Amino acid sequence: MASAPDPIFGDPRLAAVYDALDPDRSDLEVYERIVVDELGARSVLDIGCGTGTFALMLAARGVAVTGVDPAAASVDVAQAKPGAEAVRWVVGTADATAADAFPAAGVDVVTMTANVAQVFLDDLDWHAVLVAARRALRTGGTLVFESRRPERQAWREWTREATRHVVDVPHEGAVEEWVEVTDVDGQFVTFASPTIFHRDGARIDSTSTLRFRPRAAIERSLVAAGLELVDVRDAPDRPGREWVYLARRPAGPASSPS
Repeated sequence: MASAPDPIFGDPRLAAVYDALDPDRSDLEVYERIVVDELGARSVLDIGCGTGTFALMLAARGVAVTGVDPAAASVDVAQAKPGAEAVRWVVGTADATAADAFPAAGVDVVTMTANVAQVFLDDLDWHAVLVAARRALRTGGTLVFESRRPERQAWREWTREATRHVVDVPHEGAVEEWVEVTDVDGQFVTFASPTIFHRDGARIDSTSTLRFRPRAAIERSLVAAGLELVDVRDAPDRPGREWVYLARRPAGPASSPS
């Protein structure tokens, strides 16, 4: 089981300003095209839905969406957005409490966008979420997710000087944020994300760790979870930086269902 959500997602005040501090989500347009235009999905389970931006994009295209996230504060933000009534929101994890949210017939597509696939640090947790995705999919359905290419060493750019910015947020005023790496241990990269609210001087610190799995390891993990690798493609919005994985639920029982 994965650990509790980091404060940047689970703290109510941080969740409320998350979208304002990261307003450019054009990266999600790539996934909208894959899910709706390429795969023709009519039903989607969005694992790690966060504040709901992607789930709402899909719902606006007429897709039946279930958004799952363990961070209740982020889901609260999602549920308050226009159009949120079209999405089924579940506070929980895909391998546990969210299981009841899966349609009996299975969904067409399961998604994990942005850094979601990299927050599962333990191999058992990663296997569990892949198995949960397989179980949620209908036969022939597709899991779509991305993971950063470790050889690119993106974390070298995560410095205070390169990432610090101040945004004027409605009802909060100036809010300052930056990202700064604090530790690199093999595949594990830990970074701090302080947020400062200038209006009252409050500072809320959040620390996160991502796992940068090699492509070969990810491909093996998909097979071990009973999924069939369909494609690994260069992320069109971040060429050379990320791989986008597509894996299908094949017919018949999984080779490793649990």
